[in-house]
Amino acid sequence: MRDGLQAHCRECAAAHHQERQVAKGRNVRPRVDVPARQKYCRGCGETKPHSEWHRSATASDGLATCCKACKAARGRQGHLKRQYGLTEAERDAMVASQMGLCVICLKAPAVHVDHCHETGRVRGVLCFNCNSAIGKLGDDPDAVRRAAAYLEGSSWKPILVAPGVYRLPS
Repeated sequence: MRDGLQAHCRECAAAHHQERQVAKGRNVRPRVDVPARQKYCRGCGETKPHSEWHRSATASDGLATCCKACKAARGRQGHLKRQYGLTEAERDAMVASQMGLCVICLKAPAVHVDHCHETGRVRGVLCFNCNSAIGKLGDDPDAVRRAAAYLEGSSWKPILVAPGVYRLPS
């Protein structure tokens, strides 16, 4: 209108818009009434207080479109798919086949996906410490064998054959 106001209230305009969309055959989400200082999450179907939402400067209400928990779950799913080509169900099946434990230390729960950095092939699911130890040793089986020999007490010392050339003990 000329005075800058609409002819109808916000609720009536929204209802009219929904009716037009339904008449066009488009999918219309049902409106959900929520108490003040709360918002409905379409991801989990729960009504949560504003403290359970991330801020969003572009949203009309200043809050994200999904709650913090749904956003975190979606982020984990995306990471597994992008990085390893796995779904959460496939990862959970691997953990179940390992009885929920790390296959190296047999103590801690398996939560970190281990993969070969050269080929990208997923090897299994390990605990944080074992996964990072393999990574620190550069995915090198010889380095792991030398570390095992060191831990078992048979320390090895390379033998100097020529300047800068060492022979490792067998």
